[in-house]
Amino acid sequence: MSLSRIAQFIIGFLLGVSILVGSTVAVAYYFFTKLAVTPPKPIFAEEEPAQEKSKDSANAKQASSPSASKPETSKSSDQPIAIESPSDTPKLEPGAYQARVTWPEGLSLRQSPSLDAERIGGVAYNQEIIILKESDDQRWQQVRLVNSQQEGWVKAGNVRRVN
Repeated sequence: MSLSRIAQFIIGFLLGVSILVGSTVAVAYYFFTKLAVTPPKPIFAEEEPAQEKSKDSANAKQASSPSASKPETSKSSDQPIAIESPSDTPKLEPGAYQARVTWPEGLSLRQSPSLDAERIGGVAYNQEIIILKESDDQRWQQVRLVNSQQEGWVKAGNVRRVN
């Protein structure tokens, strides 16, 4: 009789341990798959009004111009050519250079070189910026946005030099 009770105890113990280990692995797998998913790209609050303003100004220009019957696509196709023309390339200060954001989610533009500093804007992925200088510890870079002339600080190592 005692041999069967020992066998029951061993089988019950192994079954309990296997259920505990199996459930722990299932829960860990669930949480690790949730952590592995890339979060959605943030939409900065500063980007929304700029898009609406540009649409409003395009509509106002269309209404005030005598050739208001032109399709809107022709105006939008003229605009990138004007932005990319060499005459619009900003003059750079000594030591400054142009760079492009390489961080896929974009960067937060901060008022001073610190994670605790106030966030004053954002820089989208693949957007061109001008690097003005680096902080003393070389962990932050002071930047200027090309088209808006807004300045701030971004975390270093998330941009690639263009020129």
